[in-house]
This record gives sequence, structure tokens and C-alpha cells, in this order.
Amino acid sequence: MTQTVRAAPIARSRGSKPPTTLDTPVTYLKGAGPAAAERLRALGIERVADLLFHLPSRYEDRRRIVPLAQLKPGMEALVRGRVVAADVRFAPRRSLRVAIEDGSDSLLLRFFHFNETQRDGFVAGRWLRAYGQVRAGANGLEMVHPEYRLADDPSLLPPEPRLTAVYPTTAGIAQARLRSLIRQALDIAAKDSAFNAELPGLPPPDTLSALRLLHEPDGEDLGPLLVGRHPAQLRLLREELLAHQLCMRWLRRRSQAAAAARIETLPATQAALQEQLPFALTGAQRRVLAEIAQDLASGRPMLRLVQGDVGCGKTVVAAVAMLACARAGLQAALMAPTELLAEQHAHNLARLLGHLGVEVGWLSGRMKRAEREEALRAVATGERPLWVGTHALFQSEVRFARLGLVVVDEQHRFGVAQRLALRDKGRLGAGDGQAWVPHQLIMSATPIPRTLAQTLYADLDVSVIDELPPGRRPVQTVVISNARRAAVLERIGQACRAGRQAYWVCTLIEESEQLQAQAAEETYRQLRAELPELRVGLVHGRMKPAEKEAQMRAFVGGLTQLLVATTVIEVGVDVPNASIMIIDNAERLGLAQLHQLRGRVGRGGQASQCLLLYQPPLSDNARARLEVMRTCHDGFVIAKRDLELRGPGELLGRRQTGVIGLKIADPARDAGEIPMLTQLADRWWTQAPRAAQRLIARWIGDAGRYAQV
Repeated sequence: MTQTVRAAPIARSRGSKPPTTLDTPVTYLKGAGPAAAERLRALGIERVADLLFHLPSRYEDRRRIVPLAQLKPGMEALVRGRVVAADVRFAPRRSLRVAIEDGSDSLLLRFFHFNETQRDGFVAGRWLRAYGQVRAGANGLEMVHPEYRLADDPSLLPPEPRLTAVYPTTAGIAQARLRSLIRQALDIAAKDSAFNAELPGLPPPDTLSALRLLHEPDGEDLGPLLVGRHPAQLRLLREELLAHQLCMRWLRRRSQAAAAARIETLPATQAALQEQLPFALTGAQRRVLAEIAQDLASGRPMLRLVQGDVGCGKTVVAAVAMLACARAGLQAALMAPTELLAEQHAHNLARLLGHLGVEVGWLSGRMKRAEREEALRAVATGERPLWVGTHALFQSEVRFARLGLVVVDEQHRFGVAQRLALRDKGRLGAGDGQAWVPHQLIMSATPIPRTLAQTLYADLDVSVIDELPPGRRPVQTVVISNARRAAVLERIGQACRAGRQAYWVCTLIEESEQLQAQAAEETYRQLRAELPELRVGLVHGRMKPAEKEAQMRAFVGGLTQLLVATTVIEVGVDVPNASIMIIDNAERLGLAQLHQLRGRVGRGGQASQCLLLYQPPLSDNARARLEVMRTCHDGFVIAKRDLELRGPGELLGRRQTGVIGLKIADPARDAGEIPMLTQLADRWWTQAPRAAQRLIARWIGDAGRYAQV
């Protein structure tokens, strides 16, 4: 009986192999066994469809065989010749050396990684076609580890009929294997009627034709292809941007389908808090608060991003919204990416709201057990309405009684899943049995141009605080060569002796022979020697969290005068007494990062300076960035220039662009497409819902999983 049970499924699987579709695992393809599938997973390739959208990163021209006599060092070329000799040498390291000739000259091919079967294939007299980069060797020109094919007849080794695609890959997956798998995927897609169904509103070519041309470019004019403006590329980038718009709308509609607490107390709360403030709210703050008030009173979950430059007063706006929530009998939670920033928010909120009798709670992963248990009890009972913390706020043991509002600071430092986890805390108990979703207020001090915001945050309403409080002095920015370092040191010494504090930001943690940058640890030692009268601190990302926090607290408390740091201090440090920011090797950083770092000074009443130290010579791009910083203080203008110069990946950081997941589209380059695609996305929801579902599945996969990236 046991043998029959075991044998039956084997017989069925052999006799009825399921048809291969775009949803089939790649292991069903020829050349993709379990080991290869595991490596492909590292590239995000699990299904056959994933291969279609694993697009080339560049192209190689193998359409002409270059005679060996015409080769020059540095060339990438396709060559063909007869094998003259092949042997294995062991000095200076084990290598397989293959000599070929074509009648015009000879060339040496070298392989450091090879097996016996590979070695035995290089029989004298056989013909070989190889592609690789030519370099000068000890005994003439050579290629190291070229791609090659062997044959007994040269006519079997013709040049390629089209450009050869080169793909992003990983260890153990050769380019030839990727090309073979992608060809199989294209053939499967050609038989899929759903994949080839018409997508209304998008100009030709169709999707399959566009993919075929990108994977296997034909012999037409390929100039537009190499600069990213070929009709095939335009078709796919429009599809991708449209899929993103559709998916964000799906997320937004799903969120807004839920109920939320109706909070109508914000206008009165704003007036009460204004009476306690020593300054008047700016017009921009009042405008944004009016938008938030309308959202909170709607009965649907608010999903609003508040953008604003460093120092524009986002915290006060968040305080008004949180206080309005508390006055409505609900709880509000503010989540920040670091302990220090969360602690600063808790201190600022307590200072702003203390006169109104509202207590602010604090929840940290580093609290002592008894203290944490008391905080969890206060969260669960609702006796304390306002809470501030780090990711500890969304851990499983945290149970809010009536969570009405979630405020997330520096959204790009959190994954979307973390924000959603905190939002979902509101479903656990609303007191009266109603399972509502909390309102969400997202704050960002990284200004984002409108076209990019429409792509990144299509599920959010966007508010902009584009006005600084009166009396805020712009930071004087000076671009200075590293050759004048002594003058910079003198300026720091004068400022610190006068009671001020300064930052010295380095771009690396330890020395590198390849990069001309002062490392933080070496700079720390140098500055302690050059300025022995100053108390100098050090912070970098490889320090233990407790050590890093201690150093930051010492600087915040004035115990150290000069803080040497890497860019870990980019966000959230608020030291009003710091009046000088030195950024070493500033040419290595993007505009958005430079602007964020500059925003760490100028927070008090005194005049402040930002010194951009650079290592000459400067590239044209670096010179342009530093000039923008010298002449401009508007974060939105700077963000626009940064997007133009460096692209969205540099503007937002790798984590945020990973959330976008764009394969071919570029929101900076393709900004002109977005308004049309936004309108098309709106039409598709009502007129072509099936097409919308197909496109989301094609480019993104499961929309629910997309939300959890």
C-alpha cells in the first residue's frame, strides 16, 4: 500500500506536465534548475514573467568581427581565430592560456577559472569566436575571461545579427544563460492572449514587440535606443508609470474605504495653542492646518504628506493635529527614525503643549523593563493621549486604546510596511466597538519636486510649507578648496572659543586608497591634535548604538564643542548653539544631502556658516552642485536641480527608490509623461478595470505585496 501511494504522484507528474505560462516558476525552463533558480531569485526573478522585465543595462556591438591586427588596448571587440595552442601555467597563479591567430595577427586568451572539460575543448586547429575587452599583457595583447564559442568550421561562428543585450546578473548566472532563459520567456509570452490584449490609450508598439526589440535589437537606427528614447522604451516606461499610478490609487481607495474618527476640534485647538506660542504661525502653516482640518473632519482616513524645508515649522503643525486628536478623546502617535530624533520630538511637544495640561508619553526599545511595562499599560488604557517613539511603537505588544492619528517623521527612513503596521494598530480597539483606521500625517524635510511627488506619493495628498518663520537667517555658504584647510581650522577655533559649536562632516568612515576623502576617524585624530583646546566628539554609523547616542547627547548638551561625524547626522539633530557646518569632500555628495546637512546649523539666533571643502580638480557636475549650494537656499529649487543633475535614486536614497521599484522609467527624465498618465489612470478605473488589473500584475505583481515593500 505504501509503495502505491508513493508511486502514484510520480506517474501523474511524468504523464501530465502542466503547460508553461508566464506565471510558471522559472525552474520549468531549460537551463534553470533549482540551483540556478535560487540565484535568479537574488535578481528578483521567480516566474517566467519576471524574465521579460529583467531589462538590459547596456548593449554590446558584436555585429562585426575585428581583425586581430586592428585591436588596441581598451577596445571591446568580437574576434575570430584558429586555436594555435592551449596550456595551463602555474605562475604567478594558475591560469589557462589559449593562443589564437587569424592570418593578420595573434591574440592570447586567459582564464583563471576553468574546468577540465573547458580546457580539453581548446584543441589546436579548432576555430574560436570571442568577445571581450582587449588589454596589454606581458607578451602582447590579450583578453581575460572573454565570452567565447568553439566550432570546427569558421562559417559556424558568424557575427551576431543584432546588438547583444547585457543584463544585471549575479554570481553563478552567466549572460549566455540569461539570454537563453529570456528567449524562452518571449516565446511563451507570444502564446499568451491575456498578455497580448490591447491596452487602451497607449500608443504602439505593443508590449511584446517592445520587449523583443529591447532584448534583441534589430538592425534599424538604434541611436534612440542607446539614449533611452526609442518608441519601444517609451511604450514600456509609460506602462510602468501607469501601473504605478494605478497601484497607488488602489492602495488609496482601499484605505479610504475604511472609516476613520471624525475629528472636528482642530480649528479651536489651533486657536488655543496660538495663544500659548510666543510667535505667530506663518501663512503656510495656517494653510496646511486648514487642509488637515478638512481631512480630519471627513470621517475618512487622512493620507497627507507635509513637505517643508528644514526649520519651516512642521513640528508645530503636527502638534496642533495631535492635540486636536487628544481633545477629541483619542490617542495620537508620532514615530521618528532614531532614538535621538524621537526624544527631541517628545521634548518639543511637551514644551509646546505643557501649558495646556497635555502629557506626552515616550516609548523606546531601550527602556528598562518596569518602565516599559508602565508605558505599555498607559498606552493600552488610553490614560495618556499623546505618544512619541521609534519603531518600538509598532511592535506586537503595543496596544493602543483609541488610536486616531499616526504622524510619521522622515517617511523615507521607514519602509512602507512599518507605516502600515502602525496604522493597523487602530483596528485593534476603538473603544465603542467601531474598527476605524487612524488618520495618517507624513512629514518630510526632503523637498520633492511636484512631478516626482505625483509619482512617489500618488496615494497621498501633498501639502507644502513653503515659508520660513520670520527672522530666520539664511546660512552663509562658502565653497573653499582643501588647500585652505588652515584658515578653516582657525575659524572653527574662534567660533568655539566664543561659546559656539561646530560640525565637521566626513564622507567616509575609514581611509580608502581609491577615494580622496578624509575619513572620520582620521579627521577626528587630526582635529584633536590641531585644536587641542577644544572638546571633540566622534559619530559614525559603525559605532555601537549606545556609544553613538552618548556622543550625540554630549554634543546636544554642550559637553563637546566640535562633532566629527559621517552623514548619520543628516536628519533630526537640533542643536541651536551650532553655528558652523564643515562638509569635507563636499563634491562627493548630492545636493539634497548637502542641503540637509546645511540645515543642521542656523537654528539659533546667531549668524551661521556652511563651509563646503572640496578636493580639486572638480568635475563639471560637482562644480555645478557646489555653485547651486552657494547661491540657493530654497529646498524645492535645490531638489529640482538635484533631480536634474543626479536623478531620483540620489535624491531619495536607495531605500526609497527601492519602494518605487521602477525598472525603466525615470521620474525626472519622464516628468512630461506623468500628467497624461495620471488622467489615463483615472479613466481606467471606471472604463477599463480589467486592463488596470492586468497592468498592475504585469509590472508590480500583487498590489497587496507592493504595499508591504
